[in-house]
Amino acid sequence: MQLDLMEVQETMLIRRNFDDFTALSNAFRNFDRLFSHFAEGDATATPWVPPVDIVETGNDLTVKADLPAVKPEDIEVKFEDGTLIIRGKREFEKKEDVSGYHRIERSYGSFVRAFTLPDSVDPEKVNADYHDGVLTVTVGKKEIAKPRSVKVNVAA
Repeated sequence: MQLDLMEVQETMLIRRNFDDFTALSNAFRNFDRLFSHFAEGDATATPWVPPVDIVETGNDLTVKADLPAVKPEDIEVKFEDGTLIIRGKREFEKKEDVSGYHRIERSYGSFVRAFTLPDSVDPEKVNADYHDGVLTVTVGKKEIAKPRSVKVNVAA
């Protein structure tokens, strides 16, 4: 008979742990729900930092920035004191009826990205192209003086 009592106690213990886990799980779920509503707020409150790739080859340095839904006239590229500056803005899609939104996660507003480039780049060789939401800035490198042989003249 003691064996039966132990089985009942084990079952109760397992059930109690399960209930505690369920209560804890519910608490976390409620916390997540509360926090997500608090964090959603205004879509423009979250700063937008477009991702970039920077690749250096033998002849140039290329910076690619993902700028989806940014109008070309809202993009500015500057090269100043060895720093490449990409500036722009993406406008929020204003709709008459916003009551149907459940979540707004895309960031909007102004952004600035600045990159200090190596001294090997030539500030006169900067080109920028924008196609399919991707800005590509190519900065050529300076011509490096190539070594040359110098003939030594001997006086007769």
